[in-house]
Amino acid sequence: MRSAPLSPQSREDALEAMAATTLDVLVIGGGVVGGGAALDAATRGLTVGLVEARDLASGTSSRSSKLMHGGLRYLEMLDFRLVAEALKERGLHLQRLAPHLVREVPFLYPLQHRAWERVYAGAGVALYDAMSKASGYGAGVPLHRHLTRRGARAIAPSLRKDALVGALQYYDAQVDDARHTMFLSRTAAAYGAHVATRARVMSLVKEGGRVVGAEVRDLESGRTITVRARQVVNATGVWTDETQAFAGERGQFHVRASKGVHLVVPRDRIRSDSGLILRTEKSVLFVIPWGRHWIIGTTDTDWSLSKDHPAASRSDIDYLLEHVNKVLVEPLTHDDVVGVYAGLRPLLRGEDEATSKLSREHAIGHAAPGLIVVAGGKYTTYRIMAKDVIDEVAHALEGQLDRRVPPSTTEHVPLLGAEGWDAVSNQRQLLARDSGLHDERIVHLLGRYGSLIHELLALVAEDPDLGLPLDGAPDYLRVEVVYAATHEGARHLDDVLTRRTRISFEEFDRGVTAAPMVADLMARVLGWDESQRANEVDHYVKRVEAERESQTMPDDDTADAARKGAADVVPVTVAG
Repeated sequence: MRSAPLSPQSREDALEAMAATTLDVLVIGGGVVGGGAALDAATRGLTVGLVEARDLASGTSSRSSKLMHGGLRYLEMLDFRLVAEALKERGLHLQRLAPHLVREVPFLYPLQHRAWERVYAGAGVALYDAMSKASGYGAGVPLHRHLTRRGARAIAPSLRKDALVGALQYYDAQVDDARHTMFLSRTAAAYGAHVATRARVMSLVKEGGRVVGAEVRDLESGRTITVRARQVVNATGVWTDETQAFAGERGQFHVRASKGVHLVVPRDRIRSDSGLILRTEKSVLFVIPWGRHWIIGTTDTDWSLSKDHPAASRSDIDYLLEHVNKVLVEPLTHDDVVGVYAGLRPLLRGEDEATSKLSREHAIGHAAPGLIVVAGGKYTTYRIMAKDVIDEVAHALEGQLDRRVPPSTTEHVPLLGAEGWDAVSNQRQLLARDSGLHDERIVHLLGRYGSLIHELLALVAEDPDLGLPLDGAPDYLRVEVVYAATHEGARHLDDVLTRRTRISFEEFDRGVTAAPMVADLMARVLGWDESQRANEVDHYVKRVEAERESQTMPDDDTADAARKGAADVVPVTVAG
């Protein structure tokens, strides 16, 4: 499989190509479902365009719990089909589709009651394991085991003795959601899809009551193009209703946003060799290992304010700290919080007021002739959602094409970086020796780029300074910033600090110290002048300040008002 860069030039080429031809399908939305749909369509031989108003994964798809899992709580809700489907997808990604991005992670489930809870929870986890094996893709994922209180505290010494009588340990998988979503769109581009970020749909084009395309504004240059397509897919997540409204139709279903907040704390503040899953009065709380950190989340509350950048309030942070501290020997405080991020889940609107009980199933419908909507679902099952919506596209294209659209092949299509993963991983010591980088640096790059690591090492060979760590964010190398701009579609400072890397929540200063150096590296690639470079840094610093202020506010309304103190999209003074 040839590697295709999402470069500045490829973006220009994509916009020109979309303006010059009639596509089979135009996908609106660069999240995990939009990227998955573009890949599914492209690998069926359809001509595809993908447009995203901001950056790839700039919405929900970069702000999840970063798990690829079946969902134990859905099993308790007797949603066996959803769990079985998700467990198959988890195994597919671990074994075939993205082994460089998805990895196993252990979780401890503390038991607080004696015999009955061990039997009840143990039966559930045993069924979870059995369903994983039955999927055909459960090989290699360790089975659960029962632990005494002493055994559990040997694994997690930070657990209070009175917080458990024993425990279960089981395995799931985690993923860097933003990088995975980017790889979906990049792989789609490798199969011929035209991908353009910072390309906002301003309206839908209709002829005779039928949607035949969209008016798209290039936010970098200000120009507007008309993109014509035989079918248009609305994959905009929590913005589904707004995009549907462009067609002048009410739509068959509606999406409700639920806010999920996560905290990031240093790894040494919780002594454990395993993640934790804890029951709350509403749902569950995860404590997830993340490099030198833990991710703690999530909340689950209704959100009706700004969707562009949902804000975490002090009450959200207090809620998470209160619940995790119930089981910890040494309680966490606000001073321990390195980073905070908030995302919105797109839930199909239901009658129940508790958003944790709204449907995580997905739905597909025709909002208008020529416009197909996909909404709902969960991150792990994005590929199924993408397959289902492109199946609907294929059905709608019958009679419009002189050929039959073949079935989905994405179950067998590895993402870029996955091919040759085992072989290149086995060569890590040789790669370290030949590149002059430390073994740990090679392991880090392999876990973010897979077999594409050779492209980064080639850049380091040309300019050895790129093999040095970033000022203010030493976990990352300078080459990763350059590569993000040349190959991964990063257009702005925020794209790199927030999504191509996770510096924005992994450093105590949220990336403010690293921002000038990252801007310098990007400027060389994207042709920024000093004015644009300064603009990028200023915008990012103000964003961090606004987020910090919002996190001191007592409730959603005041937090949202504080977050709006900084623009969400960086203004452009010079086209990149």
